[in-house]
Amino acid sequence: MVDVDEETFGRLVEEALDSIPPELGKLMRNVAVVVEDMGSSPNLLGLYHGVPLTERTSSYAGFLPDRITIYRLPITRRCRDLAQVVEDVRHTVVHEVAHHFGISDERLHELGAY
Repeated sequence: MVDVDEETFGRLVEEALDSIPPELGKLMRNVAVVVEDMGSSPNLLGLYHGVPLTERTSSYAGFLPDRITIYRLPITRRCRDLAQVVEDVRHTVVHEVAHHFGISDERLHELGAY
């Protein structure tokens, strides 16, 4: 386990979001990205909750923001050093952002991004 405080971990999440190509970042509207210590499972690294862009229709209005949650403790527990934490945070953020764009776990696996 690597000890990474909440503030540092939050900066890593921000850096991972900043690494997303600007043309995709501009499409991420109505999305809140938050960091929590734990999710419903000790192995859950991140979670997307919302309506993917590919499923939104013209009647999509008035919804609360989609939410991407990145879980700090499961990520830091599985890492040997800070470099691995950085990589796992980036991977998890990109994975959850992909769900926002409507890309399934199966498709991510096919693309070799899993």
